[in-house]
Amino acid sequence: MTHLTRRHFMIGSAAALLGKHAFASSGFGSSDVIGADNPVVDAFVKAQPFYGVVMLGKRGNPTYVRAIGMANIEEQKPLRADTPFAIASISKWLTSVTVLRLVEMGKLDLDAPIKRYLPAHRADTGSKVTLRHLLSNASGIPNQFTTMIKADRSLFTASMSTVQAMQQFCQGEPIFPPGSKFDYALTNWIIVVGIVEAVTGQPFQQAMRNITLDPLKLSATRADLAYADDAATAVPYATINPPARKTDVRQPYMAAAGGYYSTADDLMKAAQAIFNQGFITPASLAQLTHIEVDSENYALGGRIKTLQIAGQTHRFGWETGRTTGYRSVLGHRLDGEDTVIILNNTDMSQKTMDEFAYSLLGASQLPAV
Repeated sequence: MTHLTRRHFMIGSAAALLGKHAFASSGFGSSDVIGADNPVVDAFVKAQPFYGVVMLGKRGNPTYVRAIGMANIEEQKPLRADTPFAIASISKWLTSVTVLRLVEMGKLDLDAPIKRYLPAHRADTGSKVTLRHLLSNASGIPNQFTTMIKADRSLFTASMSTVQAMQQFCQGEPIFPPGSKFDYALTNWIIVVGIVEAVTGQPFQQAMRNITLDPLKLSATRADLAYADDAATAVPYATINPPARKTDVRQPYMAAAGGYYSTADDLMKAAQAIFNQGFITPASLAQLTHIEVDSENYALGGRIKTLQIAGQTHRFGWETGRTTGYRSVLGHRLDGEDTVIILNNTDMSQKTMDEFAYSLLGASQLPAV
């Protein structure tokens, strides 16, 4: 196995950070490397067949990037630092930022009843559930999507508008009072899509593009269905040897919950801009980072974790994603000093991904308050 030495890194780092990547081989495929050797990464990839991209950053600048393994095993196509992956529930965090931008524009209110924006929604939940409840997975609206799909799989592939999806999946009897419990339900986010479309007059993906993705210059972050079949996108696998593919199917009304694809570089850029560079107002940032459900460390669209590093405690925005064949972690220290991003296309457990991220930061998680 060949590695970049520290001397090589010092000589070549300027070129590397401009995009001229040095390549090394590993036991699991080709590696796209920027930065000095990282023993934590070396030990991790030796212990298990990890395929993915690892990026570390300081104040929004990548200090270490390594792509390990294959984007397409059958074609022997190696992963690159700029390979897109499905980011699953990290989409919720980007969606929450878009909602907060709409709040700043005066188009939405986090604490208004959702019936203000969706007059056709059933009266009882519509008058009690708010956007805050939806964005923190605490609405009490039951996840009829899962129940109905299990009963009739054809519903999953049926073409539906957002309004039709809300009528089909989001009108069930409340299972708890809004704000009293946590339920990680897709139906919360179908309703969020409906609300964004109602107040902007645009399809959700276009609103996300105009309000958040384009202003952040996240050109590699998108949810159009063709991205899943794009030759540049990492193929999702259940197993590596023998290779067994998984199928990642998404409908447009699912985009807010987990429909987006992105790259490590785009996620690094987004985290620094949102948390540290004023992309949203201080009031919006306070909302985004306020824990709404203490038992889950869950804020709006993602978690806030307190980690201990070298005896000091630090708060991190901790966004994770899990979908068929893909896993992802975006951990960003709220003061902007450290970022860790891990993208995986081999169905690795989310717990393993989180623990890998803690190790890369030299951190341990403190219990929820």
